[in-house]
Amino acid sequence: MAKFRYYDAAAEKPPAVVPKTAVHTEFLRTGRINRRQWVPGERRYLSYEEVADRTGKKLATAGDTTHRRINGFHASIQFPKLIFHRTLVGKPHLGYCHVTAARTAVTPSKDITWSFYFANFFSDLGDETHFFDRIQSGYSRMYFAVAIEPNAEDGQMVINRNVRDNGLLFRTDDPKVALKNVLMLGARDDALRRIIRSL
Repeated sequence: MAKFRYYDAAAEKPPAVVPKTAVHTEFLRTGRINRRQWVPGERRYLSYEEVADRTGKKLATAGDTTHRRINGFHASIQFPKLIFHRTLVGKPHLGYCHVTAARTAVTPSKDITWSFYFANFFSDLGDETHFFDRIQSGYSRMYFAVAIEPNAEDGQMVINRNVRDNGLLFRTDDPKVALKNVLMLGARDDALRRIIRSL
């Protein structure tokens, strides 16, 4: 696979303003040749760490905004703010952000714990070792929630494969559908669920 090269587009300067007089008359008047118009601007290439840092800042800002929108819907639906982000190895312009985690009663006797994420790409979800499959890095986003449970060995949170075989509760590229699904998972009573369904 070819390695990506990133450059700082903000550092590129707009082309110099072309004088209204012809170049040859400027030379005859001043005796100087303006070579800045001939040489293209040098691009400053970024390291993978710089790209990952910029991507991380954008993901964290979007995570804060997403959490604020979720908690701003109704006073009875409040989620903890658990924001962290990761970028993909070898593609630091792509990454995902964890927004919140909560527990939802599926049946009166059974609860599931889940985490809500978004990514700045769309993909299929795979297994633990290769979680993102067939990444589509267009300008789409992916919002998804997965069921999680503590690992029996070390207590670290892992995907609960007992829920739909892959732990996926929902996946969408529509932010409104994602907001509605997260609110449905956080709603405590049927009256509030009916209001959310009608949105």
